[in-house]
Amino acid sequence: MRSAELRLFALAACLALAGCGALPKLPFGGEAQKPAEAKAAAPAAAASAPAAAQPAAVPEAPVSPAAQRAFDDARRALRANRLDEAERGFKAMAQAYPELGGPHANLGLVYRQAGKLPQAAAELEQAVKLSPRQPLYLNELGVTYRQQGQFAKAREAYESALALDPNYAAAVLNLGILNDLYLGDSAKALSLYERYLALSPGGDTQVNKWIADLKNRKPKQAAAGKAS
Repeated sequence: MRSAELRLFALAACLALAGCGALPKLPFGGEAQKPAEAKAAAPAAAASAPAAAQPAAVPEAPVSPAAQRAFDDARRALRANRLDEAERGFKAMAQAYPELGGPHANLGLVYRQAGKLPQAAAELEQAVKLSPRQPLYLNELGVTYRQQGQFAKAREAYESALALDPNYAAAVLNLGILNDLYLGDSAKALSLYERYLALSPGGDTQVNKWIADLKNRKPKQAAAGKAS
């Protein structure tokens, strides 16, 4: 199996954050995550779910302790794949707090996990509209667009996330994968993979292999061009 096919298989075998790994902790409202806390909660590295820290969530608006508990209950239901329960919880939150993007972003994850990509994109678009300075929401919107085959829109979403936080490793890696596998820009992909590794102190064995593959591929492509 060719390396690109292996990479596609790895992506297809994973769910959630950047299309893979554990579900991202999307905020509801109130206090932002501290970077150290985000790093401690980050999932293990795999395909497009880096071990590097997520960006700290941008505070939206204060919410009551009772509402936060209800939101957390819905998050636990989503993590346990109890999608109907999670959907009911996040819909209730969205109705109670129509000014916040968090409930819509998490509804997007519910629908994406259920394979309802148009609904997922619509909810994440609403989350971005309500909270345009949340790079987490833009990254998840990019993942959803990529799964829909809307590659130009995925690139725009990832780039918008990085405009808000240039050190957001998940968005860097997702943009690299998009350029590598879907947009056919190997040079851009190589640059992004190397940038991702620079943001990942623990390293990433899989991405190192992808970099080696891209570097080995370039001379072969040049030789093929000369032969023709």
